[in-house]
Order: sequence, then C-alpha cells, then structure tokens
Amino acid sequence: MDVFSRTFLPAATEAGLAVQTVSRHMPVFRRCVGSGDATILVTRCSRPDRPVTGDYLLLLTHRRLVVTQQTRLLHRLRLHLNTELRELSNVTWSPDPRLHSVELAATAIDGIRERFLIRTNHPKQVWQLDALLNHAFRTRLRVPRERVLATIGDTPAPVRPGVFRPAVAR
Repeated sequence: MDVFSRTFLPAATEAGLAVQTVSRHMPVFRRCVGSGDATILVTRCSRPDRPVTGDYLLLLTHRRLVVTQQTRLLHRLRLHLNTELRELSNVTWSPDPRLHSVELAATAIDGIRERFLIRTNHPKQVWQLDALLNHAFRTRLRVPRERVLATIGDTPAPVRPGVFRPAVAR
C-alpha cells in the first residue's frame, strides 16, 4: 500500500465519511495525487457563495489541494479544483468556533478566488483544523527569496593553487 492510501483512509475515517463516498471519490483523487504524497485532511465542504450547487469533498495533501463536486440531482462527480499548494496565492482561513466552521479562501493560478466552508461537529475540531491549515500553508510553504550570487564590481574570491584542476581533454 502506498503513502497516499495509508494516509487517506484514516483521514477519511476521522472525518466521518461513509465508505461509499470515499470509494466513489477515490478514482478522481488517485488521478490528481501522486502515490508518495501524504494526506493531511479530507473533509466535506460547501461554497458559501453557491450553496445549492452540490456537495464538495476537499483533499489537502502536503503538495496539492483537490476539490471534487457531486451534483445534487444526478450525483455525478466532477473535478472542481486541482492545484499544487505553491500555485495558490492569498490563502486565508477564518476559524469560527461559535458556528463550528472554518472558511478557507485561496486564489488559484487562473486568478479565480475560491472559497470553501468547512463545518465541524465541535469547537475543538475548529482549532484542530486551524492547526492543520497553518501547518500546510504557513510552515510548509516557503516564500522564494531573491538570492544574490554576485554583484557587478565584486572581485572574485581568490583561487588557491592546487584546488582547481581542469579536466584533461582526450
């Protein structure tokens, strides 16, 4: 069993997802996520700006965010969002323990702002979810910094004799 399967199934069980739901969404997630990527979170969610469009299932791994949608009328699955975490910008989340929910928002690479509302059963789960999102988006993603290798006018470091040995051409 690969890393994704070993971590996805316990996360789905912890979220209280039915076996039928997990098995229905698994082929879509399998196509999007690599076998070596560990699952951080699997949960149901909704879209606060479009509450009647269907049910969503959110999968967060160390590298990707994948959201699938199941339509209400025909129960068809479709991939809503599949992106690497580093391609997301302006990622924010708002924990609300009074409403037992966390609103996650991010701007995808195509410039579309995505918003998802994740409901929990207990206020403690709100803070657990907040810690998971903090781990995924703040501690794991490093902002690329500009590195200066050399500047104009700098003298190169002196080369010690005997250190540099050119290869002999044959």
